[in-house]
Amino acid sequence: MKASNSKHGKQPKPVTVTDLYAMKADGHKIVSVTAYDASFAAQVDAAGIDLVLVGDSLGMVVQGHDSTLPVTVADMVYHGAAVRRGIRRAFLVVDMPFLSYASPQAAIQSAGRLMRDGGAQMVKLERAGLVLPVIEALAQQHIPVCAHLGLTPQSIHKIGGYRVQGRSDDGAQQLLADARAVQAAGADLLVVECVPAALASEISHALAIPVIGIGAGLDVDGQVLVLYDVLGITAGHKPRFSRDFLAGQNGGVTGALEDYAQAVRSGQFPAPEHIIA
Repeated sequence: MKASNSKHGKQPKPVTVTDLYAMKADGHKIVSVTAYDASFAAQVDAAGIDLVLVGDSLGMVVQGHDSTLPVTVADMVYHGAAVRRGIRRAFLVVDMPFLSYASPQAAIQSAGRLMRDGGAQMVKLERAGLVLPVIEALAQQHIPVCAHLGLTPQSIHKIGGYRVQGRSDDGAQQLLADARAVQAAGADLLVVECVPAALASEISHALAIPVIGIGAGLDVDGQVLVLYDVLGITAGHKPRFSRDFLAGQNGGVTGALEDYAQAVRSGQFPAPEHIIA
C-alpha cells in the first residue's frame, strides 16, 4: 500500500486494521516506527509510514530510565495524545505499560484510557500464557490488540536481560505455540522481537494476522524500529538489528524516514548484517 498524496489539496486516506490485513494478503510490507511527540509524529506521517507505535520504550529514550518498567498509563496517555495530534494517515498503536493489564478488568480500564484520552486505535501488550484471557477480554470489548512475543522488555528481569529468544528447539516451539494462541485469543497484530529469522518466518506464515518484526529477519509482514535508532541518536549501545538512516541524508528527518520506508518495502532492510540467524 502506498501513502496517499496529500499535496494539491488531497487528503491522505487513514490506514485501518483492514488495510493491515490486506497488506499481508497482498505481500506489501508494513512499515512501522515509534514516535513520542507531535513534531516527530508529523514527520513520520509525512514520510508515509503505515503504523506508528507509541512504545513504552519512551521510558528509556525519552525519560532516561534503564528499562521500560517505570512507565505509567498516564505517561502513555500523554504521549499517545501528542502523537495523535501529529498524524493524519498512520495507524496508531499505544503500548500498555507494566502491570496495567494484570487482570482483564484492569486491562479494559487501561485500554479505555489509552483509546479515549490517548488517541490509540489499538493497544499492545506483551507475552502470552496468563495474558491470553486479557486479550480475549479486550477483543470482546471490540478493542483491537497487538500482541508482542520474543524479547519482551517488561519481562527483562525474568528472562535475564536483552537476549535473543527462541534459539532452542523447545523455545522455538513454545514461541510458535504462543503466536497461534494470541491469534486465537483475538489479537489482530503481532510483534516479534529478537528471534531467529527462520522462526519469525515460520510464525508469519503460520498466522492469518500480520506479523511485524524487530530484529526478526526479513521474511515477516513488516518491520518496526525505534525512531531514535532510525535517526542514529540513541545514546549508548545500538541494537544490532537497527540502522542509522539519517547518516549522509540530505533530506533531514523526513528524508531518513522515507529511505527507511523504501528500504523496508523493497526488501533491502533488514540487510544480512541486521538479521539474527
